[in-house]
Amino acid sequence: MWDVLKTQAARVAERKIIDVFDDARADDFAVQTQHMRFDYAKTNIDAATRAMLLKLAEAKGVAARRDAMFAGEQINETEGRAVLHTALRNLDGDAVMVDGQDVMPEVLATLDRMAAYADEVRASAITDVVNIGIGGSDLGPAMAVQALSPYRDGPRCHFVSNVDGAHIADVLRELDAKTTLVVVASKTFTTIETMTNARTARAWMKENGGDPSAQFCALSTSEEKTAAFDIPASRVFGFEDWVGGRYSMWGPIGLSIMLAIGPDGFRAFLRGGQDMDRHFCAADGRENMPLMLALVGIWHRQILGHASRAVLPYDQRLGQLPAYLQQLEMESNGKSVDMGGKPLPVESGPVVWGAPGTNGQHAFYQLIHQGTSVIPCEFMVACEGHEDDLKHHHDLLVANCFAQSEALLKGRDLDEARSKVADKFEGAELERQAAHRVFAGNRPSTTLIYPKLDPFTLGQIIALYEHRVFVEGVILGINSYDQWGVELGKELATALQPVIEGSAPADGKDGSTQALVDYLHKHRG
Repeated sequence: MWDVLKTQAARVAERKIIDVFDDARADDFAVQTQHMRFDYAKTNIDAATRAMLLKLAEAKGVAARRDAMFAGEQINETEGRAVLHTALRNLDGDAVMVDGQDVMPEVLATLDRMAAYADEVRASAITDVVNIGIGGSDLGPAMAVQALSPYRDGPRCHFVSNVDGAHIADVLRELDAKTTLVVVASKTFTTIETMTNARTARAWMKENGGDPSAQFCALSTSEEKTAAFDIPASRVFGFEDWVGGRYSMWGPIGLSIMLAIGPDGFRAFLRGGQDMDRHFCAADGRENMPLMLALVGIWHRQILGHASRAVLPYDQRLGQLPAYLQQLEMESNGKSVDMGGKPLPVESGPVVWGAPGTNGQHAFYQLIHQGTSVIPCEFMVACEGHEDDLKHHHDLLVANCFAQSEALLKGRDLDEARSKVADKFEGAELERQAAHRVFAGNRPSTTLIYPKLDPFTLGQIIALYEHRVFVEGVILGINSYDQWGVELGKELATALQPVIEGSAPADGKDGSTQALVDYLHKHRG
């Protein structure tokens, strides 16, 4: 199937996207649910290409693998685990079996415990919450709390992830230790960056009149280690190993979200995710939004060879979404071997990056429009903002979003560019100046449009992208749910720490590393 699709790509390579537009294309190349619309008409996918992509998904067994995931089978084969973050948003409690046991009673009981604790904190004198985590224990909740800031009616939430002392120092400097709750998010309670920051926060609280024994809670499965940290079991919220870190904000890792917007708001967020789960399981082929989002990604990366993907939310409060999706995609599908340990026959996942519009337009859009590499763009925008008295701002925002995708599609040819400056230049100088104003166009983009960014909608968006990553991983034949690529660096950092501290020699290190250590020690005196 890969060869068939690459042949198709060669066949349409010289065709302009605008040339495939007809009266029906806008609706034919879009997926619309009750709550949002995904438009992929501004890509070079035609009906024949889409049929081939759908056949690829069928041949790779996407539907069967999806059903296996929701049924609790161990699709994380390298670690021997189920993949069931979806169970965390299964609010109706339908049975989900893992090793012959229904996990839903415990999932719902934990959710109720979280809600009771959140209500207690929100009714207390606590004014600020500091979530200490890293990776999936930070990126998801930090993104969601910012996204849902119009719905915050609880304490202010702050996030510390970097082991660089500047991060925790800058956050704690502005807080009152007597009215601050610290949430330590680490499944094993051994993550070195998180525990280093947690110990610093505990010392700060003691020194400034707070009570760590009452003002710390833990999101962890290790009651032994949390107890040793003086956090009682009543304030420890655990989750099973079938919830991966970057998929974990639907459960206890999302406690900071619940503290910010309340249990009802958090449940609405879960409902949005559950709604997308149901759509993903029920919708057929071209009407399945996660499937089509994934197939567009496969077409752009594996077939056309575009190495990166720009995520461009025209929503200031989704400012951290590109970073969140960067981890979701690149940690999940940044692999080079298939499930059998054999090299992939095609490229793996793309580089995912981006920033909110319209800021990005004044930063990197120049490269997207006129650079030598084609960068597929994924626009997102809400029909309505939250600031009713600033509707003209939102109108301008949406106009910019639509205009950028239109500009990428149409471009500007030399004749039009020449006409723009014909009154200022002539002859060779006219040609030179016009050349600088040519836009190649024919650059692909998609647009996801939704009514308003509320908890339910955010849940839908995150679940949509989770399932997109799943589909891409199945088609590539890889395990999207392990992350062995981060292990080597951790091991070497642990071994290097005593060398950096000066208590061990740098013997056996490469020349570059030894020279850097020598420079460090010399500079420190």
